[in-house]
Amino acid sequence: MMKKLFVFSAVMRGFACAAAFASAPALYPVAGLTAQDMPYDAGGVVLLKWRAMPYDGPFASYQVLVSSSAQGPWMKAAAFRSDKNFSDGIKLPFWAWSGSKNAHALRVELSGLFPVSSSGAAAPASRFETRCYCKVVATDEYGARAESAAVPAVARANWFSLPRLNNLVYALGLWAVFLWFIMRARRKDYFLRRLPGLDALDGALGRAAETGRPVYYLTGRLDISSMSTIAAVSILGNVAEKTAAYGAALKVPHIDPLTMTVCQEIVRQSYASAARPDAYRDDMNFFLSSEQFAYTAAVDGMIARDRPAACIYTGYYYAESLLLAEVGASVGAVQIAATDAEHQLPFFFTTCDYTLMGEELYAASAYLSRDPVQVGTLRGQDAGKAAVLAIIALGLLATTLGTVFGWRELVRVVTDPVTSF
Repeated sequence: MMKKLFVFSAVMRGFACAAAFASAPALYPVAGLTAQDMPYDAGGVVLLKWRAMPYDGPFASYQVLVSSSAQGPWMKAAAFRSDKNFSDGIKLPFWAWSGSKNAHALRVELSGLFPVSSSGAAAPASRFETRCYCKVVATDEYGARAESAAVPAVARANWFSLPRLNNLVYALGLWAVFLWFIMRARRKDYFLRRLPGLDALDGALGRAAETGRPVYYLTGRLDISSMSTIAAVSILGNVAEKTAAYGAALKVPHIDPLTMTVCQEIVRQSYASAARPDAYRDDMNFFLSSEQFAYTAAVDGMIARDRPAACIYTGYYYAESLLLAEVGASVGAVQIAATDAEHQLPFFFTTCDYTLMGEELYAASAYLSRDPVQVGTLRGQDAGKAAVLAIIALGLLATTLGTVFGWRELVRVVTDPVTSF
């Protein structure tokens, strides 16, 4: 009985396969095959396009062959099922690409496909372009095969990337916003949120002048290429101008020689602005060590001996933050910290009198100097953040509605401008 059922099942499967074979569309070479340079890229990529075929489906597949000659030899660049890789799957924004399900499109990377010559370049490549031939072979699960004619292609580097036009628009828009706020700041005194740590700076520096004890100013662990160090150096100019006016001694130990050189010039200019160029000395800024804990030990020893009236920690810090601030607290110094190193904030909170968190470090210089350029830039950043939050909210709403109601184009129009391509 089981044997008869097995034979019957095999016969029925044979009839089903025969019916499927008889009803399957016949294979023939793909139509409308074109090979062109992939637009908006840096070169080395060819874009193949051909029309959707009647036999596209799960039982047929395509192979893309590439060669440096129309006669071959041919190398397989890609293979995929024929119901995949339509032109609407190319990841480009709507203002640079319009795809559909009526045509196949495939990006073919030419790098690595061709042999390398003794000059180090691919055989079919010149300095600015790569030439090749491409063809598409259609196959099915029964072994049928249909091969298209070879088409030439040239891959070139493009001068302008249209998909990144949104980045250019945002940059120009942000520049215009900054310029507008700077011009407004020259005519209007903008309100800046109060920062208690900076309000206490005058008192700390005045205390140093009254007691005859120095002020220690640290610019952090990183070098001058770091944004946090640049902000720390900018704040140093305001602090140096106040110490010059009050007659307090300023000491700035450094971990980076280049930062020390920059700070020397800034402190010199600050003393000149305070009409005290005679009080400036080059040894206010001095280099200790580029090693983290050697520098920390040296500064701790100096703080313990000099017993400064104020210690100001700005910039980026690592494990040395607590080692420095704890010694400063032990000698009774007024301590003010400003850092964007969020993992060190707990230690500064514990040991310092005032702590500026995150972006307050970058706002400190504008807060102290009230310079229109810095204040306008700060207001421009705030406007940019507000715009980003509004875009996120609108994008979330539009994407949710588009997903629920199937508005695919709406989702694309909303998400493409805020996507990096």
